[in-house]
Amino acid sequence: MTTKFKQDNLIGQSNALLEVLEHVSQVAPLAKPVLIIGERGTGKELIAERLHYLSKRWDQSFIKLNCSSLSENLLESELFGHESGAFTGAKGRHEGRFERADGGTLFLDELANTSGLIQEKLLRVIEYGEFERVGGSKTVQTDVRLICAANEDLPTLAEQGEFRADLLDRLAFDVITLPPLRCRSEDIMPLAEYFAIGMARQLQLELFSGFSKQAIAQLMDYHWPGNIRELKNVIERSVYRNDDIQQPISQIILDPFASPYRPTTRIKTLSRQQTPAAMNETHNEPAAATQPVESKALEFPMDLKQQCEQFEIDLLQKALENFQFNQKKTAEQLGLSYHQLRGILKKYNLLDK
Repeated sequence: MTTKFKQDNLIGQSNALLEVLEHVSQVAPLAKPVLIIGERGTGKELIAERLHYLSKRWDQSFIKLNCSSLSENLLESELFGHESGAFTGAKGRHEGRFERADGGTLFLDELANTSGLIQEKLLRVIEYGEFERVGGSKTVQTDVRLICAANEDLPTLAEQGEFRADLLDRLAFDVITLPPLRCRSEDIMPLAEYFAIGMARQLQLELFSGFSKQAIAQLMDYHWPGNIRELKNVIERSVYRNDDIQQPISQIILDPFASPYRPTTRIKTLSRQQTPAAMNETHNEPAAATQPVESKALEFPMDLKQQCEQFEIDLLQKALENFQFNQKKTAEQLGLSYHQLRGILKKYNLLDK
């Protein structure tokens, strides 16, 4: 099963882009693994597609999976499949992405978010071309070209023990690093016009009248932290909000959240231990019973294990709030690795908060 090759984010003539495309053309014919590194929105998936369709496997399956979208158990099952009864709800055998991509290419995005278990099994597949399904003992052979992507500094993570160095060595036969849009300034307007024309067609407009000088200056001066994905959203939003299609677009709305009525404070959600009845009706604050254990007078007898667990939960919640729920930053400040923090959060059912 193949997909149609898209080229939306590969438009442009900047030297930075042309160098990347030349790099892709050189490594594409090989059956070696490739790492694609780049900021969010730079087009890593499209580069992976290009690698596949320029390879000898172009007529075979191109399978993709975002590793950050699934828990460890689900990710393991999605990658390697599972046997019937391997876990609760496992009805029948399930073929994983490695089996479905046999003979073709498997693209794994957000690789830095994988656990040590997943990384160990990936290493075995790369080295020996074999694996076992979850809950199974039969070895499954597979011939898959692996392309992985990340928006983090994997060598640094490996040095810090947060990513397997031996897996990084196997994956990094070659590394393609994508330039951010701010380093491709000459490509901004060709991309903007491409996205604008596409949106005009979606809206069934008679024509697209271009951009005013003021709009062009605004687009060129912006730093584009979300890169091409952000540019696409901005342009499409500007086209549909343009009241007069006979006139060039003059209003560029970079921040759709900009409003004098935008909430500026974060509303805290109730923890699993809190209920509306436990809230103080006057101040809408949690009752004293939900405060951290250090603020309460000690009462004996007590369950020491329960008290210690509650203290740890309170500490984790406060740390996450303090660092805007950035788990990597929180882990650093608590002296933990990213995966250690994830394991503790999973233990206390805090990952979905």
